[in-house]
Amino acid sequence: MSQSPTQQQLSPEMPLSEMKYGERNIAEGQLITFPNPRVGRRYDIHITLPEFTCKCPFSGYPDFATIHITYVPDQRVVELKAIKLYINSYRDRYISHEESINQILDDFVVACDPLEATIKGDFTPRGNVHTVIEVRHQKSPDA
Repeated sequence: MSQSPTQQQLSPEMPLSEMKYGERNIAEGQLITFPNPRVGRRYDIHITLPEFTCKCPFSGYPDFATIHITYVPDQRVVELKAIKLYINSYRDRYISHEESINQILDDFVVACDPLEATIKGDFTPRGNVHTVIEVRHQKSPDA
């Protein structure tokens, strides 16, 4: 007897060809950038991603957060669909709140090398505890 799609358990080792198209997009996702159309002008870009999920590395329980990204671009700007797919790649990852937000900042800086960036993870309370993690990057003037 075959399982319905909601009953199927997806394995991280599942070949890309057997994944649903959204799962493939997430698995293949990477931060894509394009040239800043206004190099030399300082402006802020604010991105809100309200559906971040990951798993607690200790309990395995799901964690939910809203991710806020604010950055001042230099030469490159991040493409919005790419950041959405990248954030969705955390869905089945066992990672702490602190490490997830720090890793997002590290990957973001590598991808688009902004003048400044702040990543904030506002995690949904679990067990009467509300956590907000905020990390910052500032490009050194001599870079």
